[in-house]
Amino acid sequence: MKIALLGYGKMGKEIEKIAISRNHEIVLKIDIDNQEDKTIENIKKADVAIDFSIPGAAYENILKCFEACTPIVSGTTGWLNKMDDVLNRCKKNGSAFFYASNYSVGVNLFFKVNKFLAELMNKHNQYDVSMEEVHHIHKLDEPSGTAITLAEGIIGKLDSKTGWTLEKTPNADQLPIKAIREGEVPGIHRIKYNSEEDFIQIEHSAYSRKGFALGAVLAAEFMKNQSGYKTMDDMLKLKA
Repeated sequence: MKIALLGYGKMGKEIEKIAISRNHEIVLKIDIDNQEDKTIENIKKADVAIDFSIPGAAYENILKCFEACTPIVSGTTGWLNKMDDVLNRCKKNGSAFFYASNYSVGVNLFFKVNKFLAELMNKHNQYDVSMEEVHHIHKLDEPSGTAITLAEGIIGKLDSKTGWTLEKTPNADQLPIKAIREGEVPGIHRIKYNSEEDFIQIEHSAYSRKGFALGAVLAAEFMKNQSGYKTMDDMLKLKA
């Protein structure tokens, strides 16, 4: 399979290693120094594009892939205010678009555990929930896309929460998220339910970027002959 890498930072390089180890060919690598090569003609050379760029470039990259009729796997976060427009264009154009806030198989299983636990805790009002996420200092968005997905999973199951916040003094109906940026941490997400008597905590911690990169390559393989909007639930068959 021929792959275009839209974004060739640390994640892009890790994706390249895994893709080559799985006998794929990288036909285009776009980074900040060769934006002029990000043309429709060059993107058309790929069977699938994988975007791990920056929030300001992701939207443009997705639309260019739609125009090139090249399926795109997007792992960039921080641009989701334009998601409705992207999904409408995807449907209208008959394009192929895959998005996940996190490509780790383990994290996507963690999403399911998170929702299940929130559903259980909805019956026990003595517990209040909070979240902490830790990432490397180079991460541009705050909170992480993964944290937002986790928060939405909790809010959808807990009657006591209607939204999330980064504020240190949240309202009673807000889920507080503490975002920490330090060192080269690949990603840690903790959900804590605390009461006067005890607490319950679940955590996912990534050892490296390898799990995220593998998931992105698996998604690209999945999307080669797909159309429409797909997610990790579709690929891993996790839908209820």
